[in-house]
Amino acid sequence: MKRRFPLLPGFSRTIQARLIIIYVLLILIAMQLIGVYFVSAMKNSLTSNFTQDLQERAELLSVLAADKWSGSGEAGSNAINDLKLMVDNLYNMSGTEIQEIQVLDISGRVVISSLQSGADLEGRRNTQTVVSRALQGISDNEEYIIDETGERKRVVAKPVISGGKTVGAVYIVASMKELYSTMKRINGIFLSGILIALALTAVLGVILAHTITQPIKEMTRRAKEVAEGNFDHQMTVYSDDEIGQLSEAFNYMTSRLRDALAQNEEEKDKLASILKNMSDGVVATDEQGRVILLNRVAGTMMNVSEEEIVGKELADLLHLPENERTKLLNGTLRRTVLKLGEEYEGNSSILRVTFSPIHRRKESITGIIAVLQDVTEQEKLEGARREFVANVSHELRTPLTTIKSYTEALEDGALEERALAERFIGVIQNETQRMIRLVTDLLHLSRLDSSEAMLRKQRTDVRELLEDTIDRFSVQMQQKDIQSATDLDIDVGSVWIDRDHMDQVLDNLVSNSLKYTPDGGKVTLGAYSTEDGMVAITVTDTGIGIPKQDLDRIFERFYRVDKARSRNMGGTGLGLSIAREMVLAHEGHISLESEFGQWTKVTVTLPLHEEGDGVH
Repeated sequence: MKRRFPLLPGFSRTIQARLIIIYVLLILIAMQLIGVYFVSAMKNSLTSNFTQDLQERAELLSVLAADKWSGSGEAGSNAINDLKLMVDNLYNMSGTEIQEIQVLDISGRVVISSLQSGADLEGRRNTQTVVSRALQGISDNEEYIIDETGERKRVVAKPVISGGKTVGAVYIVASMKELYSTMKRINGIFLSGILIALALTAVLGVILAHTITQPIKEMTRRAKEVAEGNFDHQMTVYSDDEIGQLSEAFNYMTSRLRDALAQNEEEKDKLASILKNMSDGVVATDEQGRVILLNRVAGTMMNVSEEEIVGKELADLLHLPENERTKLLNGTLRRTVLKLGEEYEGNSSILRVTFSPIHRRKESITGIIAVLQDVTEQEKLEGARREFVANVSHELRTPLTTIKSYTEALEDGALEERALAERFIGVIQNETQRMIRLVTDLLHLSRLDSSEAMLRKQRTDVRELLEDTIDRFSVQMQQKDIQSATDLDIDVGSVWIDRDHMDQVLDNLVSNSLKYTPDGGKVTLGAYSTEDGMVAITVTDTGIGIPKQDLDRIFERFYRVDKARSRNMGGTGLGLSIAREMVLAHEGHISLESEFGQWTKVTVTLPLHEEGDGVH
């Protein structure tokens, strides 16, 4: 959670201000501790010296008074005068410190006083505790008092011992005003020193904080530039300390981040290029199953755009049933097959979808990658392969069954009847030839499919090609009373073709026309040049025609419009398929038009000239 201090000014929330404040507070605390110790020590020292000085003076006066004192404790007039003189001298020498000096007899009466009004005090008793203790022979007597004016004073009393007996006492009162004045001056000097030190500390703190925060501010600016994608600038390394090491680490991090982002962009471009050029569709979702990415192929397969699909659920997009939706979200659905479009409209497609869940450290699913493969052609080829195998099996089974039946009949005794045996043998030969033709056509188709059939192209006159074709079928046409004709444009000359292959194509087409054209009909072979520089060869008949529903499949292998009739006429169902493959091998194309019950027209379009050859 980000903390805010709205009551503090903005500067106080900066690292520089905090460093200065901490630095000043540390110095202040340190100086306060030092000051307290110093002042306390100074006060104790001055007080001790002051007290010791009073003790020494009192001791001196006590000794002098003992010399002047009689053994009986009484002093003569001369002794008193001498003591008076000593007291006055001691009082005058002390300046303003000693306020009063008294010499007391054994009863505590004042004998001598330093005060001007001391005569009034003489004869009076001093009843203070220190005096009483001194008269009892106790030498260590001192007291700290404050008078009615608030002045601090130190009181010292010493016993006067003469002849081993206490004969009196010395009482001194000294003012501590000068001592405390001295302490006050010392405190003032110390306080001024503290203020000056704090001021210098603040200045040094600003300088020190600036040396620390300036690289941090610069690093902050550089970090913002790096966040915006600018990796050109480097941090200046001012020293080898922690800040310098941090600057070097920041520069290293910037270079590594630049390299990582460059590598990431490169990988991203590679991934985008791979997704764009993949033949399979790819759809990516988030952990809720909503689409976040798809490539162009996926959009084309499902006929949607990225804007329409992003954000929608993948299960809705693929129209998955409820049981597969649950598996998809659980990450257990691996693949499914979808059928899109309507079969009767001819635009249906089959998609095989493979799902790959994306795991976060093998703990949970963060998304799903769906790979879409269009297997429409594959399924069609697979269906065609199954149909082809079934057709071949059917085409071979029928003659084999016939041959088996007739051979069994011959074994059962039909061989003894010559006429019947000859007829059976003729049927067996016909069925055998039929299988030979079927196998030959299959081998021919196989070579065409595998591009093993080599084309031996040569320049061939189109008119000659068509007339030779009509000549080959002239006898059959006469037998069925079918008229033949050619229709050529005058600008049609020659083409580069494999003559044998093209003769076979035209033979198949004309043969079909003769089979399905009633007696008295007409077959026309024509040729004309197309606008795209090719030659179109046509075979048109007035036969029974082909129903519209069969036109799209007429070139499929083994496909027959009238299966029974075609088989009875000796056809294998591969003639038109072979014709188409041969035309495609010539880089041309073949098409068929028909009106059921009226006419049929097959058009073969071929290149006009070979590559590198001029136009003929």
